Amino acid sequence: MPIFDKPKAIRILWACAAIAVCGCAPIHGDISRGTFQADRAFEDLERQVRFGPRIPGSPGHAKTIEWLQGRLVEAGWQVERQSFEHEGVALTNLIATHADDAAGTPLILGAHFDTRPIAERDPIDPEQPVPGANDGASGVAVLLELARVLDLDRIDVPVWLVFFDAEDSGGLEGWDWALGSRFFLESLAFPVQAAVIIDMVGDHELELYFEGNSSPDLRSDIWETGMALGFPGFIPEVRHFILDDHTPFLQKGIPAVDIIDFDYPYWHTSQDDLERVSAESLEQVGRTLEAWLESLPPDAP
Repeated sequence: MPIFDKPKAIRILWACAAIAVCGCAPIHGDISRGTFQADRAFEDLERQVRFGPRIPGSPGHAKTIEWLQGRLVEAGWQVERQSFEHEGVALTNLIATHADDAAGTPLILGAHFDTRPIAERDPIDPEQPVPGANDGASGVAVLLELARVLDLDRIDVPVWLVFFDAEDSGGLEGWDWALGSRFFLESLAFPVQAAVIIDMVGDHELELYFEGNSSPDLRSDIWETGMALGFPGFIPEVRHFILDDHTPFLQKGIPAVDIIDFDYPYWHTSQDDLERVSAESLEQVGRTLEAWLESLPPDAP
């Protein structure tokens, strides 16, 4: 049985956070410890936007791949490039693993780094590319900061950070959604325990509702951790049903959750830019995942 069917430990952490004045200690320490640096994560978000659109096959796309790999190596991770092709366009997933990982079946933390070729919801120029400050850069920024700060000695399952290509060209001629995550799973030679996908989490007015297709126990545990930390962005109500990079995992029977603010009004427009995103929103998600990962029960298979 996967660890994510064991919400009791997280509920203990939630209770301990609420009554910390009584000296209650969570399983792996203080849930409020967080070392996630929001300003540093936001710098990574800005850097991606400065590369320009990260459309598959574009210069900005190629620069982003090189930069991501460099950042991950600097943080001590080993990076595998998973190359594939679609419609004659070279595509690349980046898979980061760490020598200090625990043994066992890995947990995937994933985000897509590509951006949409056209801003079809833009009221002025729907043919221009999307800047992708939120839809593309925000999830990547959270993962990069987690790569720096996760205390893997406190995490009892191996963690892989996967940066998916070709998520955001769906609906265009010859393209579907979530191509990178589909290829990742088709190429995988052994099982993964679960997947947590981070997408569009930078909105100034962050509202993270339950995504309706996501695995209920997994999403409840993560949301309860965020609420225990006092973050207002985590709203435990189902609001949207979304096709995203978690979908291929669910189709394979793997527990998966999509952490996404799908009420973002600038989605697939030219206004998905740096003025619409904030470091504080990245912090809500990053610190929540950091605390959740480091608080998983030590008896997990």
